[in-house]
Amino acid sequence: MNLTLFDLDHTLLPLDSDYEWGQFMCRVGAVDAVEFARRNAEFYEQYQAGTLDPVAYLEFAFGNLARFPRAKLDSLHRQFMEEVIRPALRPAALDLVRRHRDAGDLVLIITATNRFVTAPIAQAFGVEHLIAAEPVLDDSGDITGAFRGTPPYGPGKVVNLRHWLNARGQTLEGFATSTFYSDSQNDIPLLSAVTHPVATNPNARLSAHAKAQGWPILNLFND
Repeated sequence: MNLTLFDLDHTLLPLDSDYEWGQFMCRVGAVDAVEFARRNAEFYEQYQAGTLDPVAYLEFAFGNLARFPRAKLDSLHRQFMEEVIRPALRPAALDLVRRHRDAGDLVLIITATNRFVTAPIAQAFGVEHLIAAEPVLDDSGDITGAFRGTPPYGPGKVVNLRHWLNARGQTLEGFATSTFYSDSQNDIPLLSAVTHPVATNPNARLSAHAKAQGWPILNLFND
């Protein structure tokens, strides 16, 4: 069995699901549009620049989710999927994931975005396994605002992947081939840890690094 890993935002999706969730919450009036949009934009710019403090961002993201009962959040997310995510599912990305699944690979999405936002998106891609930022839930299943574990951001993706594989009795080095598709320089630690890194729809910094390293570059969203 080979291991195939996908980043999500700007890799399989031509958008950032975390940022778009925030924009959606502003549009539907669930949050203070002006203040939330300002903070959301600040964190997004930091992410793109590679300067994001993942702990500060998760405190912001989960703190906002904690204001709503889970039933309300799930209802909002269904609307988000129909209005924002499903129209952004591109055949090239769906086909890429499907080819790896059909080949019998162990397929995993690994993303810095939280599990609440990304679990239904992973399902839409037909991917069973997901590593994402994990919220703490109370006894009723509501999000408390806290998070657990190491944020899967930058080197944290390597930490989370190794922990996940160890729990399955596997190691990254135990796969004959390990492939990781990502768009961002933030993922260079994990791209460097696999046998087959693929810079996918790469931003300028990752594109330059990939060319210097001789990594393949894949563009899924040329349309």
